[in-house]
Amino acid sequence: MRTAVVRVKVDPHGELSADRLRDGMAALRGLVDEMGVEVVDNNLPAMPARRREVELLMTGSDPEELQRTAVTLCAKVFGTNPVPGVLTYISRGTDDDAHGVLAGFGLTGEVVRRPGTEGWDIVEVTLRKTDLQRVPESRIHTALEASLNCEVHIRTI
Repeated sequence: MRTAVVRVKVDPHGELSADRLRDGMAALRGLVDEMGVEVVDNNLPAMPARRREVELLMTGSDPEELQRTAVTLCAKVFGTNPVPGVLTYISRGTDDDAHGVLAGFGLTGEVVRRPGTEGWDIVEVTLRKTDLQRVPESRIHTALEASLNCEVHIRTI
């Protein structure tokens, strides 16, 4: 399962005091602890008033659901109307990451990992030729290499 960094602007109007922000962060940590969600230790009071953004590390494959959950949690502890921010994924170079990159392009494919002769993994990704008519192979290749940090070979069927 992929790990997303879900960002939420918890004080979009810059109205919360430093104490309220600290209390909200503490309450959020307590609330998500048993959910397997991690709160990134951001110093919200030190951030510019309109850029107070909580970052939650959450596992899941549905970005909209992750954002809804994060916004709901933040609304509960901060008592504001939080706004979803940018969602990105942490890459650990796993096959799940490769499938996630493909899903980001609306693609599916077979991912096979094998050791290379120099000790580095080589990942072979098999895609349908019709998929490459929609998305250039170079974009897919670059995204996979960046996510996996290894050599990538794309094969078509």
